[in-house]
Amino acid sequence: MGKVYRHLYPQVTDWDNLLLAWAKARKGKRGYPPAATFEHNAGENLLALQTALQHKTYQPGPYASFYIHEPKRRLISAAPFTDRVVHHALCNIMEPLFNRRFIHDSYANRKGKGTHAAIDRCQKFARRYTYVLQADVQQFFPAIDHALLLDAIRGLIVDPDLLWLCETILESGRGVLNQEYDMVYFPGDNLLAALRPRGLPIGNLTSQFWANVYLNQFDHFVKRELKCKAYLRFVDDLLLFADDKTTLWRWRAAIIDFLAALRLTLHEKRCHPNLVTEGIPFLGFRVFPTHRRLKSRKGFAFRHRLRQQLADYQAGKISLSQVDASVQGWVNHVRYGQTYGLRRKMFRTMPIRPPQ
Repeated sequence: MGKVYRHLYPQVTDWDNLLLAWAKARKGKRGYPPAATFEHNAGENLLALQTALQHKTYQPGPYASFYIHEPKRRLISAAPFTDRVVHHALCNIMEPLFNRRFIHDSYANRKGKGTHAAIDRCQKFARRYTYVLQADVQQFFPAIDHALLLDAIRGLIVDPDLLWLCETILESGRGVLNQEYDMVYFPGDNLLAALRPRGLPIGNLTSQFWANVYLNQFDHFVKRELKCKAYLRFVDDLLLFADDKTTLWRWRAAIIDFLAALRLTLHEKRCHPNLVTEGIPFLGFRVFPTHRRLKSRKGFAFRHRLRQQLADYQAGKISLSQVDASVQGWVNHVRYGQTYGLRRKMFRTMPIRPPQ
């Protein structure tokens, strides 16, 4: 048994940690009413939150849920601002401990990693190997099993108070994604399997972090047991590289079996070996060994969004700085591909006009 950690909960409820958590939670959101309301009496609110956490009387509030449709239809569930402070306070303590256990090539929601590093790594592997097996998990966040997640957390943390907080946050999201989950029965299940608590609300900081915890044992299985040297993961998008199809087909069967033990399934119909020279659709780009192309629908989607933002600006509904922030964020992402011509054409045909 590896090292385990005890007596962590006082670090979570420590005043300095709560101040840091509040600063992180309000970053970029100080103009929004919930953040502003909390800030108006920040000292009192933080003290009340600290007391509730220390006495274990803290109870999360209800989620505000809404759908987004880009890149695909997903239910986003936003926790109340106070709960977001708690999520940051918890992750401030838990993340560094688990981060040491994560593999190098897990790229989502980790400091120093991210989308662009994942794309760079994907292209590096594409230059070295002939074939790629690309896989993604069906209904990933709705399918995450609470009992199995807690088992993974207990493998490193044995502090009962911190585990209480994890369970409290998990329970607050129970049922939020029920309508997004189509029941899957696994070998050995009976009808009671449908009652197993499952699902992590998309939008929680804890959900993003716990997704990495949940798949960490799978990552190590691919690296250590399958001995796949060229493997990377971004949330539930998996890439395995090899120089022959036979190896990838064998790995495919093995990962399907392993994920079943985690009560997860793949989109099997689109999970098969492909030549890297055909391009790898990954994180909004099609990645080739020699270059990268932005997916067409990504360009169309941003064009539509920019047109709407320009109309809102001309109507005086939003500021020029808001339009500029959106444009700069998009440009900083798409410049990682061959997109100069696209950007030039788009901005030439959509000039910014002052409000009426």
